[in-house]
Amino acid sequence: MIGISKLYCGAVEPSDVLRYNRQSGQLPSHLLQFSADKKPVVVWNMTRRCNLKCIHCYSNSADIDYPNELTTEEGKKLIDDLAAFGSPVILFSGGEPLIRKDLLELAQYATDKGMRAVISTNGTLITKEIAAKLQKIGLSYVGVSLDGLEKTHDRFRGKKGAFAAAIEGIRNCRDAGIKVGIRFTVNKYNVADVPDMFDLLRKEKIERMCFYHLVYTGRGSKLREEDLTHEETRKLIDLIATQTKKMFNDGLSPEILTVDNHADGPYLYLKMKKENPERAKEILELLEMNEGNSSGLGIGCVSWDGEVYPDQFWRNQSLGNVRQRPFSEIWTDEKNEFLMKMKDKKRHVKGRCAGCLWLNVCGGNFRARAESEGELWGPDPACYLTDEEIHKKED
Repeated sequence: MIGISKLYCGAVEPSDVLRYNRQSGQLPSHLLQFSADKKPVVVWNMTRRCNLKCIHCYSNSADIDYPNELTTEEGKKLIDDLAAFGSPVILFSGGEPLIRKDLLELAQYATDKGMRAVISTNGTLITKEIAAKLQKIGLSYVGVSLDGLEKTHDRFRGKKGAFAAAIEGIRNCRDAGIKVGIRFTVNKYNVADVPDMFDLLRKEKIERMCFYHLVYTGRGSKLREEDLTHEETRKLIDLIATQTKKMFNDGLSPEILTVDNHADGPYLYLKMKKENPERAKEILELLEMNEGNSSGLGIGCVSWDGEVYPDQFWRNQSLGNVRQRPFSEIWTDEKNEFLMKMKDKKRHVKGRCAGCLWLNVCGGNFRARAESEGELWGPDPACYLTDEEIHKKED
């Protein structure tokens, strides 16, 4: 994650992170990306079933029963292990996690164990009653996927009325006192809606917005040709930065982030270097703490069937299964050559990544996207930095 509000708008200073010794167990949620120990935030795709059929879904979900999902007791065993291991956050995802009748029980179990619990949802099932229960559990955050205004979003979700239902879910969370935010996956179909999303943040008093770069997996692989060009991506980051700054100038302080393209970090630094060199130095310090892509290191995934992956976008690079071994053992298995490489990507990337000046702050970017182009350790095709930008020495 690249925090536009944290970096570009100065919402976080390096000293804010150092105050907690950069230990994930001590850091507030909004500073976790800067931890030194990189204890993994774990995404648990607790079900594959979903009541919608989104055109960019990485899990290829549908509204049908899928076999072999972890049971409630297996889920509790997973949570026991994660809590003992020191994972600071468990993110309940899907499919649509609210379809599982035991979500509330499992989320409560996680918070009782001292973990921060987060839900990633399409928002359509969050009634006032559900929101009140989520608030009582002590949920840290609800992220609602919203990919544009009504016409755009309903097309993406494959169901008329999905936008209205999601907005109602957001309002129900907000009114219940739960921190709620939006997840927006950008591509050619919806990039024109980005300015409108900032208007929506203002109107609905939404605290957080994550702009996700497209990853070419699941049904998202069919959208490869609809991804933004490199020039369009640069314009997008400029637009997000400008809109965020405008909100801060108006006395608002939303948390705005971009996700799944760590070229955003160097690009934001170079942008700020022209505008405010002193702040640029602080941005670079924070980016070096962040370390870029964290797949297999600071983020991991447990699938509905117990398979463990370096992140939630992979379904072909299993590290093991929690039904056979605890997550903590799988995650620290030094005999797993692929996992060890993922934890030390900078030594294994090839091509323009290998010689990039920004490798320490990007981490080689997104390996699942590189793999989709045929070379796991090759350059990420979505990196939009120019050859001059990745080779020119700092003044």
